Amino acid sequence: MRLPVSGRLQKAYSPNLILAVICLGIFLAALDQTVVYGALPAMMNDINLPITQLDQAAWIVIGYLLGYTLAMPLMGRVSDVYGHGRIYILSLLIFIIGSILVALSTSLWWMVAARVIQAIGGGALVPVAMAIVGDVFVNRGRAIALGIIGAAIEAGGALGPFYGASVAQFWNWRWIFWINLPISFITIVIVFLFVGRSIRLKGTIDYVGGFLIAIALAFFSLGISQQSGQPHFLVNILVFIFLAVLLFGFFIARTVRSQDPLIKISMFQNVTFSAANITNLLVGGALIIAMVNIPLISDTIMGRTPLEGGLRLLRLTIMLSAGAVSGGFLCKKFGYRSPTIAGLILSSIGFFLISRWPLNISDPQMTIDLAICGFGFGLVIAPLSTAVVDSAGADQRGLASSLFVMMRMVGMIIGLSAITSWGMGRFHLMTASLSLTDIINKPDEIIQPILNLFHDFFLAAMVMCLVALIPALWTKEKRKSSLHTKADQK
Repeated sequence: MRLPVSGRLQKAYSPNLILAVICLGIFLAALDQTVVYGALPAMMNDINLPITQLDQAAWIVIGYLLGYTLAMPLMGRVSDVYGHGRIYILSLLIFIIGSILVALSTSLWWMVAARVIQAIGGGALVPVAMAIVGDVFVNRGRAIALGIIGAAIEAGGALGPFYGASVAQFWNWRWIFWINLPISFITIVIVFLFVGRSIRLKGTIDYVGGFLIAIALAFFSLGISQQSGQPHFLVNILVFIFLAVLLFGFFIARTVRSQDPLIKISMFQNVTFSAANITNLLVGGALIIAMVNIPLISDTIMGRTPLEGGLRLLRLTIMLSAGAVSGGFLCKKFGYRSPTIAGLILSSIGFFLISRWPLNISDPQMTIDLAICGFGFGLVIAPLSTAVVDSAGADQRGLASSLFVMMRMVGMIIGLSAITSWGMGRFHLMTASLSLTDIINKPDEIIQPILNLFHDFFLAAMVMCLVALIPALWTKEKRKSSLHTKADQK
């Protein structure tokens, strides 16, 4: 099938080839976001990090999420100014450098820093790829193309844990990152040859604003990830949150005064744009709970191997990818609102069913529950992303796309940081009355509280999906915006 192409960038090359190539790059970036879930034990062992410091190891995951998120508003804007194809190639080069540094890492904080660099490149790929789709495809084909991009992102996230566990178990975890190099270089060559010039916005880039919002988000993540019981727990939370709010206030003040700000506040005056982004924030928070806790519950109290944990998550994420493509077709036919609401309801039902799992959950019930949850998540991707891209003009697609993906990642950072903090606090509270002898001689005494904790996590994700229904109701069914340029409506 050849999707409708924008007259602004028609070339002799197939737009479907362009779509396939840019999907390969974002697939790699998404794969590396979740690959450590399966390889984390081997990575910890290699850098001599004991299991008692698992909270520090979580920063290998959070570091990637932070870098992935922080790159988006700045690089989305940069791509609008310097050209989407050029910045896509630059982003891949940064991703390659980060991959090399991760593969060579010998300590925790080297690894975390390398993951941040890698994620900056990977995070920039997603909004730039969405902007390229906005350049190449017109409205009739854009929803389907964005659904395919969403499927590529979710497929990478789906295969990541299983891929990481397989390489770590049968080879060496460092090869996960070395393999990125030849694939990335091939992608760079094809993008250079086939992706044409995009409309370029004349203007400046607010690097200071990008720095302010990046540091604010980092401080906020540090604040909500503090665990009760740690020394100066409350003081740490207050200090980090205060610094985050202060820096974000500076960013808002700078944005209001600037004639050419990094993020245009006026974009949020569009109801559909704002509603889609708020919905996406809540979806990100719920999704990370599934991505982390489904393999974790399997690998720990259910006593399964890491590969089995990865395969269980694969049931959810494969259906998520299928839902992303289906959501593109449904969005084309019914608009933004209906498929988004249907997806959120399905995800809520799936999380409710998962929250009732016993330790001996088996098929077909397990697969059915995971499939319902995953397909629901997939349905919302194309409608929400299309709503955001359609609500922006051609000269703001990179920025709008970056904000959309950034909101999802911010939700994931908040979700992961919060459940780490709250979960550890709940666990210590529930097991405070148990002695070391009880834990050794009566394992059931500790397994049941942990199972209850996992159930609470999944119920919290269900609530997030239900709350997301509220802003989703404000997305308009009619896929037209006054912000569209005439070129978009050809």
